[in-house]
Amino acid sequence: MEKDVRFKKAEFAAMVGVVGNIVLAVLKWIIGIYANSTALVADAVHSASDVAGSLAVYIGLKAAKAPPDEDHPYGHGKAESIAAIIVAVLLLLVGVEIGRSAIESFFKPIEAPKSIAIVAVIVSIIVKEGMFRYKYRLGKQLNSDALIVNAYEHRSDVYSSIAALIGISAAVIGGKLGIGWLEYADPVTGLLVAIFILSMAWTLGKESIHNTLDHVLHDEDTEEFKTVVRSIPEVKKLDELHAREHGHYVIIDLKISVDPHISVEQGHRIGKCVKKKLMENKNVQNVLVHINPFSEDGSFEDNIDIL
Repeated sequence: MEKDVRFKKAEFAAMVGVVGNIVLAVLKWIIGIYANSTALVADAVHSASDVAGSLAVYIGLKAAKAPPDEDHPYGHGKAESIAAIIVAVLLLLVGVEIGRSAIESFFKPIEAPKSIAIVAVIVSIIVKEGMFRYKYRLGKQLNSDALIVNAYEHRSDVYSSIAALIGISAAVIGGKLGIGWLEYADPVTGLLVAIFILSMAWTLGKESIHNTLDHVLHDEDTEEFKTVVRSIPEVKKLDELHAREHGHYVIIDLKISVDPHISVEQGHRIGKCVKKKLMENKNVQNVLVHINPFSEDGSFEDNIDIL
């Protein structure tokens, strides 16, 4: 896929998230206040955090598509992973705030929420599940950590809304039937939503940080690259290969052994051939080939780098 097309699709998805979350956050906040629902207000705050998350993803995508420069010779692909970390931090802060608000509700006079809160939650579940499916599918297609994390942010809103629906429904029933303890289902749900959000923030943040810290692909994921290198007749031996994830693309560092009696120019030509073959893979952004002279006992230590 053309890079410009990739980023346009990803940026459009991020903006869909911004607009959709603004509408949902305002809707749930207004109805939550009117209906006196702690769980729905908590859900509204969660949606508001998604607005900031989608904006962070959009900014990260804009930065990631910048071409390599003198200070960033490997490109700006990690901007997407950094955006994903920002989203995870926002989720963490929101989880703490929702939890605090829910706990405070236990020490105030409780009143059952109005039935209209149920309608707002059902609308939220339908919209957010649709946004999750759209962004997750596109994130996998474009190999974008930021979009995938943002998609799961929408999915977390679905789960929190389902919890809110159960809590609000129980509280409404309790109010209508005069069952006082059921009315506490609303703030209890708000607290459960907070715990869920904190758990998701931890999981997504840990994965994003892992990807940012020069994570290398596991052996089974690099087998395709190794097969390509070994298919080149002039390569006597593949000594080492590391493929680093750099946002949505991969950078490969490898060492190969060639005939020690050929000229530097011939060695250079082999290195360029290896690089060209590997970069036929659409996910590979750059390749650094390290040339070693081949020997059966590995006694040669001189080497040349082919940039």
